[in-house]
Amino acid sequence: MPLLHRLGLALSAFGLLSLPAWAEKADRDKPMQIEADTMRHDEAKQLTQFNGGVVGVKGTLVLRAARMEVQQDAQGKQVAKLWAAPNERVFFRQKREGLDEFTEGEAEMAIYDNQADVVTLIQRAEVRILRGTQMADQITGQKIVFNNTTEVMTVDGQIQGRPANGSAPERNQRVRAVLTPRQNAVAPQASPVAPAAPTLRTSPNIGESKKP
Repeated sequence: MPLLHRLGLALSAFGLLSLPAWAEKADRDKPMQIEADTMRHDEAKQLTQFNGGVVGVKGTLVLRAARMEVQQDAQGKQVAKLWAAPNERVFFRQKREGLDEFTEGEAEMAIYDNQADVVTLIQRAEVRILRGTQMADQITGQKIVFNNTTEVMTVDGQIQGRPANGSAPERNQRVRAVLTPRQNAVAPQASPVAPAAPTLRTSPNIGESKKP
């Protein structure tokens, strides 16, 4: 259905916008599988670098980028940073818990914290909620954070510092969202009740024999 014909809610606001995320909870316990053209691992720094057509899959979570670095600390916490190719954006997609819906996102850079189960999209960030194959919600901002533990998505319209391409920062950025209400099943209308038939009473003369 075209956006202009949707009975939706359009929001424009400075600062932050918080919305529910509802990501697939089973994904946090799945291993991350990564493919790329090249890989370099530095054991001393516990840093692994992937370059060229990088694809990361963790359950229903899918990440695509030109370059990715995975940093691990002594406690085993892993943080992945992803960068897009010039004039492109990192791609993010994940199923929503218990629904036939997916969350898609794009940005120039993305950060995935494995232990906290948080995905952060930075610069030219955009998120789309798909119900089946139809786009339901669309949100844009400079920074979008999916916290799958608290089930909250936070969107920031303000640029912090300079853009990744080194150009002058833009001003007066605003969070923009188009939210489509979920269609509830319409309760069937009750059939009109027919008027009650009049009660029939037997006449005292019917069925009686005439006296001679």
